[in-house]
Amino acid sequence: MREVYAILTIAYRDLLKLLRDPARLISSLIFPLLFIAILGGSMQSNLGNGLGYNFLTFVFTGVFAQTLFQSAAMGIVSLIDDRENDFSQEIFISPISRYSIILGKIVGETLVALVQGIGILVFGLLAGVRFSLGQVFGLMAVGVIVCLFAAAFGVIILSNLPSRRTADQIFPFIMLPQFFLAGVFNPIKVLPFYLDILSRISPMRYAVDLTRGIFYAGEVDYPKVVLDKPLLNLTIMVAAFVVFLVIGTFIFVRSERNR
Repeated sequence: MREVYAILTIAYRDLLKLLRDPARLISSLIFPLLFIAILGGSMQSNLGNGLGYNFLTFVFTGVFAQTLFQSAAMGIVSLIDDRENDFSQEIFISPISRYSIILGKIVGETLVALVQGIGILVFGLLAGVRFSLGQVFGLMAVGVIVCLFAAAFGVIILSNLPSRRTADQIFPFIMLPQFFLAGVFNPIKVLPFYLDILSRISPMRYAVDLTRGIFYAGEVDYPKVVLDKPLLNLTIMVAAFVVFLVIGTFIFVRSERNR
């Protein structure tokens, strides 16, 4: 119970920091909303039925997954701030498992990202995206999976970064290419072989495709926008989650002990 309480306390701290900073919440939603409204709306208006499917909905599902993935992954970087402020040292001298500390951060950043996801759902509805109640529940369920997967990815990236300055320099180079390799805004069913290889080693690809697979399940547009079966995407994400979490936590904990 002590470990569970520690995980919940660390998670609650991250969520509370977001709720006490409405400017951060608003700013985190600006770019996703612009992508949905401007890119998705303009492409749908200009290309219309020539695409064979609704591009606004396509971009909405991609941006929903991308925002959750990026928020959860980059949120884990706050552990570097805690390290530099010696907050993590105070946690590490407490009688709780190091893995509980990491899990607490993962759960906390998952909750933070899901709050942003709710905002994107509301805006998508206002922008003209049509979805059923079942699709809403499906998006929220897959959103939890995406956040946990992304947070574990953030852990293994974090474990190899010495400072927040380095993280701010490295993360854009890790995230930005995945926007296009994962098909957030652009169809990637047909790619040159070298881009297809890069796409398949991009973790965000599986988060985006799983989200679309759940959202478009039973729809006529499913084969046009979904790359792989949801079960395959889920299997890859679960396997990668375990690898990212175990290796990343081990490296991070070792680096903390050596400080």
